[in-house]
Amino acid sequence: MKVFTTGQIAKICNVAPRTVSKWFDSGRLKGYRIPGSQDRRVPREYLIQFLRENGMPLGEFEDRVLAKVLVVSKDDGLLEALTACMTIANGFKFAAARSIFDVGICLETLGPDCVVVDFEMGMQEAESVCRNLVNSAQFSGAIIVALLPDGAQNTLGPFVKEAFKKPLDANLLADRVRTLTATAKGL
Repeated sequence: MKVFTTGQIAKICNVAPRTVSKWFDSGRLKGYRIPGSQDRRVPREYLIQFLRENGMPLGEFEDRVLAKVLVVSKDDGLLEALTACMTIANGFKFAAARSIFDVGICLETLGPDCVVVDFEMGMQEAESVCRNLVNSAQFSGAIIVALLPDGAQNTLGPFVKEAFKKPLDANLLADRVRTLTATAKGL
C-alpha cells in the first residue's frame, strides 16, 4: 500500500503543503497521523478518491485508475451509447475502432485493458481481432468481451472472458467492464 506525505500530495495537486494540511484537518482528505508526531500520511486509494470527488486531474494515477477500453464495432448506435457512458468522469478512457486497421492504431495509442468486439461486424474479422490479441505478447493480457448477434452462440472459448447478446444495455456493459478491469488491476 503506497502512502503519500502532504508535501508529495501538494506537488501532485500543484498546491501549497498547507492547503493539503487543511484538506486533511477538515476531514476532506482521509488518512492518518504518524503516532508521536504531527506528520500526516494518505493512502493512495484515499488520494485517488479525493481527486475524483473534487474533479481534479488524476495525473500519474490515470493509467492505474481508468479502465482503458477499445470497442471494435461498425454499429453507430452502439458506439454512440458507449461513448456517452464510458467517459473519464465514469472511470473510462475510451476509443472506438471501425476496422481491423483502426484496431492496430488504437491498440498502440491506447494500450487497452479491455477490448469489446462486436461480432456483427463479421465473424471472421471479429475472430481475427480476438486471436491476434491473444497471440500478441503486448496485448495478451487484455480482457476480451464479445458482443454477439441475437441467436449466435459463444464458441470462442478461451479467447473471450465474457459475452453479451445484442441488443444490450450500454450502462450494464460499462459496469461489467469496469468491474472486470478493476479486478484485473487489483483495485
